[in-house]
Amino acid sequence: MDVIREKLKLLPENPGVYIMLDKYGNIIYVGKARVLKNRVRQYFHNSPKPEKVMKMVENIADFNYIITNSEIDALALENNLIKKHKPKYNILLKDDKTYPYIKANIKEDFPNFSITRKIKKDGCRYFGPFMGGVNCKDILDIIQLTFNVRLCHTKMCEKPKRECLNYHIARCTAPCAHKVDKAAYAEQVKKALAFLDGNYKDAEQTLKGKMLSAAEGENFELALDYKNKLSMLSKLEAKRITALSKFIDADIIAYSTNNLYSAVNVLVTRKGIMQGGNSFALDEAYINDSEALTAFIVQYYSNHELPSEIITEDFCEVALLQNYFKEKFSKSVEITQAKQGIKAQLLKMAQKNAGEYLEKSVDKIKHRDDMTVNACMRLKELLSLDKYPRRMECYDISNISGVDKVGSMVVFIDGEADRNSYRRFKIKTVEGANDFASLQEVLTRRLSKLGTDEEEKFAKPDLIIIDGGKGQLSAVKSIFDGLNVSDIELVSLAKREEEVFTLNSDDSIKIPHRDYSLKMLQRIRDEAHRFAITYFRNLHSKRNLSSVLSEIDGVGKVKRIALMQKFGTLDKIMSAGVQELAAVDGIGEKFAEKIKKYFEENL
Repeated sequence: MDVIREKLKLLPENPGVYIMLDKYGNIIYVGKARVLKNRVRQYFHNSPKPEKVMKMVENIADFNYIITNSEIDALALENNLIKKHKPKYNILLKDDKTYPYIKANIKEDFPNFSITRKIKKDGCRYFGPFMGGVNCKDILDIIQLTFNVRLCHTKMCEKPKRECLNYHIARCTAPCAHKVDKAAYAEQVKKALAFLDGNYKDAEQTLKGKMLSAAEGENFELALDYKNKLSMLSKLEAKRITALSKFIDADIIAYSTNNLYSAVNVLVTRKGIMQGGNSFALDEAYINDSEALTAFIVQYYSNHELPSEIITEDFCEVALLQNYFKEKFSKSVEITQAKQGIKAQLLKMAQKNAGEYLEKSVDKIKHRDDMTVNACMRLKELLSLDKYPRRMECYDISNISGVDKVGSMVVFIDGEADRNSYRRFKIKTVEGANDFASLQEVLTRRLSKLGTDEEEKFAKPDLIIIDGGKGQLSAVKSIFDGLNVSDIELVSLAKREEEVFTLNSDDSIKIPHRDYSLKMLQRIRDEAHRFAITYFRNLHSKRNLSSVLSEIDGVGKVKRIALMQKFGTLDKIMSAGVQELAAVDGIGEKFAEKIKKYFEENL
């Protein structure tokens, strides 16, 4: 605390970002401040603070700060540092979903329509997000059925191409085959865009006509399909908020807290239609609700479409957010703190959703803590680790008879998967099926990044976990010794008895099977195995399928051809059950069991 007291005296009165560290030097919280001196001192004064903040302050051993030109820059830097370091007490939207949009590529002479989950500043028009049970593919299908626009990505050339099946079944006017001129196609696109803007009349009339025509022709299956699409249009129309202008695109965001945990509900309206919503359970330690809500909004719109209006709580930092969006996204966003009317009713609905979600989520958050952060703390005690294993890495090797050898690295931070940090390795120097040597190659390549410029991308782990027993542990220890790595802990987890081997003892450590720390080790081990197999299968499927099957004793040319004709890909053969394999001509149950056993033993 002496270090902190001295640093508090030196704090400037500038805007900036402050970074809280625990006793191991881990970043546990990042915050922004209009005046660094005032904000940081608040944490260490005896003034009343929420329980969640007090809990965080107990773990602060030191802090740093970065001065910025403005509070807007501080807000942007805070968001970037949270994404990079994933601090324990900040809002982290790990369970966030990106919903699908329909993209109209209006830059082209003959625009196409497609589904995407990423919005870019590319001059195209985006419609959505589609949520709340509305199937994006069905919307595209209706557009094609009704307005005959193209969904393909075929390039338009001077020389006409051969028209595809969609032209012959009246689902596309085939601009690629020069069957329609630019003006006529532009009219089709104009109607399709109007439909996506909420004008469903033309589509309803067309679908009704097609449904009746199909029914008269006794094509009842097709008629039912048209009826289902009409039903979906009715659902969309029913979601229209009559008192809300159809030109308004607004998100409604409400925040609820019990001073220990929090929840946020986001409702999405587009063109006056309620698209749906999503709720988020948060385990954070912001000093007040205003900062928590602001941090959530900034992080949320890093991955979502920014609407023209955000309707939210009266404690939101309105001016700061509006200036932030204008500067960082070049977009003017109206932030409304609704007091009356339909917007106030929508905010009350979101507040109710957030409150109910928080009540239901408290036990889930506590359970998640037991499975993650608390499990890490217990693992430190059980394995006598020198420090809390915040960043854990686990490695696995996958191959079949030494072919297409691959290695995987998965990363868990505070006991949760950090998929953006996963890495794959194609084994380059090892001949044959030598998992020890392959593991040594992967670890050598990984650990050689330490102390270089690339360490920025490959942060140093606190603990490395190896799938295996003493042999694997010794193989990796020799790599550690050769590279003079002494500040990273190393353990291995043996599959059969789920024993943990460490470098501190010749005896294994048996953690009770119900203990969350063992379950966490199993999760990271299994995830490394899954990730390695996925990469291996991707590589393997690119090779000649016949040559892979020829590695199985007794599976000759005739059997290989039969399997290829039946399943088509290696992945499907590997996933098939014994009965499915046995049903293939010339295979039978004996060879089916042999094939299945081969893949099970080698993967």
